[in-house]
Amino acid sequence: MKNLYLAILIFCLTGCALPQLKMPDLKIPRVYKLTVQQGNVITQEMVDRLEPGMSRSQVEYVMGRPVLNDPFEDDEWVYLYSIEIPDFFTQVVKMVLTFEGNTLVTITGDYVPKGAETESEGTETDQAGEEIPSDADSTSPEENSTVANG
Repeated sequence: MKNLYLAILIFCLTGCALPQLKMPDLKIPRVYKLTVQQGNVITQEMVDRLEPGMSRSQVEYVMGRPVLNDPFEDDEWVYLYSIEIPDFFTQVVKMVLTFEGNTLVTITGDYVPKGAETESEGTETDQAGEEIPSDADSTSPEENSTVANG
């Protein structure tokens, strides 16, 4: 019995040194994990081709049919794309296109058309989210009020 306790004690004390021992490289088979893609592929180039004022058929030609069709909101098309590469990364992209009648009105989501980025760079927003004209710094509030009243 003493020998058993002694063997366990020695094993426990040298257990920390076991990873340092050179073990033969064993190739253990692993479960293969597939790359999973779901939804419509959405790229920046596709979104750059979208412009407000396009018809539904033009948008469908550029983006494809929407993944989600809301039976209660026919004027909103939702595009989803997700790709999961196991043990590496997962990416999810969402785009929402809103129509009025047959015309594209707004484009929202993870990608922004290049033209919209350059337009938004010229204006600043305050804490309330309202746009501030870029020349607002050059005039004082008194000058603004006289221009507005005059």
